[in-house]
Amino acid sequence: MNAPDKTWVLITGASSGFGEEFARQYAAQGHSLVLVARRLDRLQKLAEALRQQFHIEVVVEQVDLSDIAAVIQLHQRLCARGIEIDILINNAGHGLQGPFADAPLDAVLSMVQLDVASLTAVTHVFAQDMRTRKRGKILLVASLLAYLGVEKFAVYAAAKAYVLRLGEALHRELKRDGVTVTVLCPGMSDTGFATAAQQKITPALKLLMMQPAPVVRAGIRALQAGRISVVPGWANKATAMFTKATPRWLHQAVFSRIMGAATDRGDAYTASVGVARKGALQ
Repeated sequence: MNAPDKTWVLITGASSGFGEEFARQYAAQGHSLVLVARRLDRLQKLAEALRQQFHIEVVVEQVDLSDIAAVIQLHQRLCARGIEIDILINNAGHGLQGPFADAPLDAVLSMVQLDVASLTAVTHVFAQDMRTRKRGKILLVASLLAYLGVEKFAVYAAAKAYVLRLGEALHRELKRDGVTVTVLCPGMSDTGFATAAQQKITPALKLLMMQPAPVVRAGIRALQAGRISVVPGWANKATAMFTKATPRWLHQAVFSRIMGAATDRGDAYTASVGVARKGALQ
């Protein structure tokens, strides 16, 4: 463990999945943490464990990030406490699986609100501070599905494509101001998302599944190195290359089969609210 310092890392969706793993790995490096999610009990338990194990400062913020006003208030509270965020891990999200036309409209719009509008708001308020200070790092967590349009993940994949393209643009735009922006695009990971969403786990998906720790390590290393984006895992990298080298009709058909999306229309629509492709409820 490195000696504690006063470099603050803010992690959204920190109560489980990738968010919890980001908290553990940054705590092991000695960073001070701001943990943000809706489940206060999970946040408090994690914060206490990290304080005891790594002797770092941890601030817990129970926030519904789908409320833009709450995002602004979070930023104001941290400023009032003199906490300057040096690293932002924009990880929280909302996952949906199921036929688009069968989904309740409010559920679809709720995902767009959190995965697109709220992520943009969080990035915007903290990027302004970093630009003023001429330093800072931002990691946006997207998905391997950002490269694809897969049936029964239509809005989710589209939302993650937005995250990827936003991050790619901001990487160049903010670089001149001393701010690094990197996009992490994980594939299938063993974090609980599939169980929460009642997603069918095909044999192909089992082969592709990664543990959270190496995914998070890849994201932290890519951010530290100043990379524009990273797809962790050789199988996932091959998948991303396959999408670039083949016609859309072909890789969409292939990955509909891999994702287990090509099922009967009679299947129930399933939804999960949580860290998108990362697991349990926030």
